[in-house]
Amino acid sequence: MKPMKTQRLTLACALLLAGCALGPDYTKPKLDVPAAYKEDGRWKSAQPQDALSRGDWWRIYQDPRLDQLMDTLNRQSPGIAQAEAQYRQAQALLKQAEAGLFPSLGLSAGQSRGVSSPGQAASTSYNLSANASWELDLWGGLRRSVEAGSAKAQASAAQLAAIRLSTQAQLATAYLQISVADLQLRQLQANEQALAETLKLTRNQYQAGIVSDANVAQAESQWQSAQAQRADKQLTRAQLEHAIAAALGQTPASFSLPAAGAEPRLPAIPAGLPSQLLERRPDIAAAERAVAQANAEIGVAQAAFFPTLTLSASGGYRGASFADWVSLPNRVWSLGPALALSLFDAGLRSAQKEQAIAAYDASVAGYRLAVLSAFQGVEDNLAAQRLLGEEAASQQAALDAARRAETITQNQYRAGTVSYLNLLTAQSSRINAETTLWNVKNRQYAASVALIAALGGGWQEATPAP
Repeated sequence: MKPMKTQRLTLACALLLAGCALGPDYTKPKLDVPAAYKEDGRWKSAQPQDALSRGDWWRIYQDPRLDQLMDTLNRQSPGIAQAEAQYRQAQALLKQAEAGLFPSLGLSAGQSRGVSSPGQAASTSYNLSANASWELDLWGGLRRSVEAGSAKAQASAAQLAAIRLSTQAQLATAYLQISVADLQLRQLQANEQALAETLKLTRNQYQAGIVSDANVAQAESQWQSAQAQRADKQLTRAQLEHAIAAALGQTPASFSLPAAGAEPRLPAIPAGLPSQLLERRPDIAAAERAVAQANAEIGVAQAAFFPTLTLSASGGYRGASFADWVSLPNRVWSLGPALALSLFDAGLRSAQKEQAIAAYDASVAGYRLAVLSAFQGVEDNLAAQRLLGEEAASQQAALDAARRAETITQNQYRAGTVSYLNLLTAQSSRINAETTLWNVKNRQYAASVALIAALGGGWQEATPAP
């Protein structure tokens, strides 16, 4: 058979084999998705995903200062900037993998001087050549590499969205907690002032011989405790302010947040559907794309067991004289395929395949864990939203009763009909009820942000019926 026919036959076989790809085709892992959340009985038929909005979810709190902080966060956050750079890196790696599917071209030129054999004079040689090579993707290894790179880029995009959502949620939680701390500080200052007035009254009564010095000591202890509570809450606020500054990419010394003037809005948050959760959660999307990447890398590992076929061609000019360097008599060329196969590697390729399969199994388990954790997060915060609402209502009623009891007891104490111990008990009950209520409200705000994050971000609120 003539050499040209042999090359044509080789090329034809290569093109026929190029359609196959080793390794399993990717199928998304199946999961048992519940029809409803355990903690929320408000359900409706599934709506198309296009109806959901993933916009500025924090605007549901209707706080202009929070909106401004979020705008700064989205522009300046170091964490988001790092994730965005990692996403661009994944895109560049995908382009590198795609480049392997195409031929490579090169051009070289050079001059050399030397002796080709003993006894001969030195001579000068001029070289100009162009070369091309193309590794045929016979077994689909290159295509699986592109498939893996594409899945990795998609996973990186999902991770960017997950980090952005997590960073936004952390900022929103810190801001709402600092707003609650500001309002609680205002109440603590009022408590401190009221206890100072009680201490002054008790000292006057002691000087008049109405009460003992023990009553003065108790009143002073209550006043000092109020000062300590205020200092502790100021520390909490300062640390929250520092956390917000760091999230915005600023130093704590250069950032200051004025005290809040009103209590933030606490929205009622619908849960949505579990199927929508799987589509909306960026961390779940990232875990699923990691499974696709691991699946494609099994094919890459399997393709390593088979030979590689590279088509190469080169042509150019080589001569001893620069004047007639580029001329027909000095033309040189080469064309032909090259087949390469590793015969012995001491189990290296088998180990790489086993590693790829194990990595796939691990990614499937990670995907399932991400989904289960997502449902747990939604259920936890749905329960928190419902039960904390009930707790806040009961605690508000308890505070109202404690305030009435304190007012009555204080009037009786001023009139001298009850002892200071009765007033101390009433004041302590009212202060404890206030502290408990603020703690519950703090947990309500944290749970509302956590629920939004667990649901994957914002949504389109239903229009109320007329």
